[in-house]
Amino acid sequence: MNVSDTGAEAMGAVTDPARHALDRLPRSIGHEQWLRRHHAEPDERVRDAAVLMLFGRGQKPRTRAGADEVERLEGMNAADVDVLLLQRASTLRHHPGQVAFPGGGQDPEDADAVAAALREAEEETGVDRSGIEIVGTMDSLYIPVSRFDVTPVIGWWQRPSAVRVMDRAESARVYRVPIADLVAPANRGTFTPPNRAYSTPAFDVGVLRVWGFTAGLLEFALEELGWARDWDRETHIEIQI
Repeated sequence: MNVSDTGAEAMGAVTDPARHALDRLPRSIGHEQWLRRHHAEPDERVRDAAVLMLFGRGQKPRTRAGADEVERLEGMNAADVDVLLLQRASTLRHHPGQVAFPGGGQDPEDADAVAAALREAEEETGVDRSGIEIVGTMDSLYIPVSRFDVTPVIGWWQRPSAVRVMDRAESARVYRVPIADLVAPANRGTFTPPNRAYSTPAFDVGVLRVWGFTAGLLEFALEELGWARDWDRETHIEIQI
């Protein structure tokens, strides 16, 4: 089943090719993906959470390598597609300073993961949720560090709005990151966290360096959407954490 279980039918005909491409995102990430390596213990207390993977249009690449991708992406109607990312505050208990999708824990007043993702995105970035079409959700993924069971919520920014840091205690920076910068092979590599036995995909898009859970979701989405290119997994990207 694809992720498009709530969006296109409710909103009517899909006219934007990039929006239409989001319907191809699978609902579940395969077990071969590194994102699937952890599972909660039967007696472990786990909190539900959600992140908003919000794609839109309007941003030009910031990097030279990204600019080189524009012509190729034009043939896929994705040259100006971007995704909303933020850098978490360095004072946070979990994942301080790490780049992430807007999101967080599901509160009792949240009806579901979609409500949680939209609320958190609004609180963190000031995004106007009325301009967002929810395409669907993916199966949840467990993050052992925070003990969150995270549901990725896929959104399409029909009417983009201004975004900014709303609370310095939560976020340090907010950016709409061009897909062109993310898929450029020269901007890609891997990162091995200190004292860890695993590596994760990594992206250096000039204004941000992405690794871990968020980078894994981005890698999965860009591959499934057909926008990614081959990149050198032996290239190391240094990230201060």
